Amino acid sequence: AFEAVVAGMRTHPQHAGVQEAGCEALANMCSGDDAVGAACEQRAVRSGAIEAAVAAMCAHLQEEGVQEWGCTALTEMCSGSDDAAAAREERAADAGALEAVVA
Repeated sequence: AFEAVVAGMRTHPQHAGVQEAGCEALANMCSGDDAVGAACEQRAVRSGAIEAAVAAMCAHLQEEGVQEWGCTALTEMCSGSDDAAAAREERAADAGALEAVVA
């Protein structure tokens, strides 16, 4: 499912509605604090979801929904306190997430 969402976001980068819905889907699929949630976060990262969320936020600076769901998706994908979470946070930073959030 992550791959399909990311593919849709990459296919329609200028369509704010697709980007908002994609970020919302990513956030919802990555929610959860249990082992299933952690596994989903890792799958999301492997699919390029962090980069897709950052790209959506950068392309649609004035779209409140894209910004809100993009931040939520990044928060969900980077949650946790283990080494894997730290790696996800680093990947998000490398992808430009910090700049996207404060833009």
